[in-house]
Amino acid sequence: QVQVVESGGGSVQAGGSLRLSCTASGLTFDDYYMGWFRQAPGKEREGVSCISRSGGTTYYADSVKGRFTISRDNAKNTLYLQMNSLKPEDTAMYYCAAARGYYSGGYYCTSGIMNYWGKGTLVTISS
Repeated sequence: QVQVVESGGGSVQAGGSLRLSCTASGLTFDDYYMGWFRQAPGKEREGVSCISRSGGTTYYADSVKGRFTISRDNAKNTLYLQMNSLKPEDTAMYYCAAARGYYSGGYYCTSGIMNYWGKGTLVTISS
């Protein structure tokens, strides 16, 4: 069966960095458009960043543009999110998700198209 597992969350001070990883098994990784989503307490889940199957096209929410970098290693079935210059408002549960298909660009970086989800990794940023 398909498993999606996030890691790398933690607690850091504002201005710090974290690197999230997501490993997917039970699927052909490079058949999937991948994304990072987050949900803060009392807020809706939002798309943070998504990446095309080849890694050639990426999308970032305006709130993280210039601070976060998404990447993938298809040989390792792994998705990454490098998060720099972290702010308290980045505090949230971060989820990795996969959508099978030829998606590309930010239009598709939405919960509704994702087929598989991880259980999340918690990121807490203190001021």
